[in-house]
Amino acid sequence: MRLRPFAAAALALLLLAGCKDREAEAAAQAAALAAANEQAASEAEKAFEAAVADGNWALAKAQGDILLTRWPDTEAAERLRPKHEEATARGQAENEARRIEALWTYQSQPVKGGSQLSAAIYASERVDVDGSGATPVQLIFRDHPDWGRSSYLVLQGGDFAKACYGSCRVTVTIDDQPPKKMSANRPDTDEAIAMFIDDEKALWRMTRDAKTMRIEFPTRDVGGKTVEFEIGGLDRAKMPGWD
Repeated sequence: MRLRPFAAAALALLLLAGCKDREAEAAAQAAALAAANEQAASEAEKAFEAAVADGNWALAKAQGDILLTRWPDTEAAERLRPKHEEATARGQAENEARRIEALWTYQSQPVKGGSQLSAAIYASERVDVDGSGATPVQLIFRDHPDWGRSSYLVLQGGDFAKACYGSCRVTVTIDDQPPKKMSANRPDTDEAIAMFIDDEKALWRMTRDAKTMRIEFPTRDVGGKTVEFEIGGLDRAKMPGWD
């Protein structure tokens, strides 16, 4: 059945009105969703700012990650992005500081006449000092009431060059500074594979404001070897009187 012109026009108007109503409804839903997203993003932004105010950069980064992942197109996200980058950088710096601080171990042991204090750190990488495979190398600063202060390297295997039983030289390099030759000696004992760097005061001073210390030393079996220590996390207060 064909519609009369008037009926057809009326139907067209009804269909057009229906389309406009659906468009208006969709627009209203989109606006409501956008407003809800902005509200949620704003709350997340407040949580981020609270973490920043507390100096909790790890939490600030986590709050920022949530906001930027869930509501990336909001105004709050635009405000947050540069702050989030700074929080991320600070958080990474704090994590790195904790990492290098944890590389050091400190001991205080009661001994005759008082307490023996020590600060010790392992080299960043193991090295092969005798041809049998890579093993740890340790640097220790020690303060003993009878023996005094000392600094020395400790091997887990192999041995230092025989010449070091009297006196030899090691090469110490701090960061990108020129290398420095320092006298050293290996005590004539089998109790521990250790070699003392004679000027412990100078070696200690070299650690101040430094990030890395590289020490090249002669071995008995495979010649010279170099180890690197990430010394930047040293807590100098653990060894009172050294500075």
